[in-house]
Amino acid sequence: MRINRILLSAPLVVVALVIQVSILARLQLPGAVPDLLLLVVVGLALVYGHVGGSLVGFFAGLLADLAPPSDHAIGRYALVLCVIGYVAGLTKPDSGQHRSATLPLMVVIGAAIGSTLMYAGVGSLVGDTAARHVGIVGLLLSATLYDLLLAPFTVPLVMAMARRTEGDPLVGDGSGSTSGSANDSGYGWLTTGTGLKASRGAMKSMRTGSSKGARIGSQRSGLLGKSARDKAGRIKGVKRL
Repeated sequence: MRINRILLSAPLVVVALVIQVSILARLQLPGAVPDLLLLVVVGLALVYGHVGGSLVGFFAGLLADLAPPSDHAIGRYALVLCVIGYVAGLTKPDSGQHRSATLPLMVVIGAAIGSTLMYAGVGSLVGDTAARHVGIVGLLLSATLYDLLLAPFTVPLVMAMARRTEGDPLVGDGSGSTSGSANDSGYGWLTTGTGLKASRGAMKSMRTGSSKGARIGSQRSGLLGKSARDKAGRIKGVKRL
């Protein structure tokens, strides 16, 4: 991962986890707890791609597994957020920016449902049956509702902050880009503008040269025609004499 991505992701994950544990978890809302950490991972994955999203999700989930008051097996939430970050990063377009808010909204809904189902499924594998007592349907509905209410205030802000870190040419996310390509993408508009100006200048010079050539050719043809007519007149005059 890029150094600037780490410097941005780490504080966002820590702040989101602190708010979720100290504030959101104590609201005693019915059903699930609003998952602010999940929204941060989704927002970063939508900008960083599947590799960066999976790495951010894994370390964010691992930090949540270790943070008190954790009452589940270590690595359980790390696995869930790693998968969510990877899948959310796959929806990143080639241009790097989403044209509308529809796709991020659908990703948030899928992440809320998928994380709840995976968390309950992994819990059933390790013997945690808490989701059965609460009710999986109630957890799904409440988790989706809470995440949708928090998403407009969280995901766009996280994505905007993440996009500002993409101008650094340092590379390390495994996406196959190099510093030269980053420089080319950053300064490509300059070379493109120069090429357009050069091509326009060449076309203008060609047009000017062709027009000048046409005028010179017409003048030469006019002179040649005039001299030919004069010669013909003189010849005709000699014949008449």
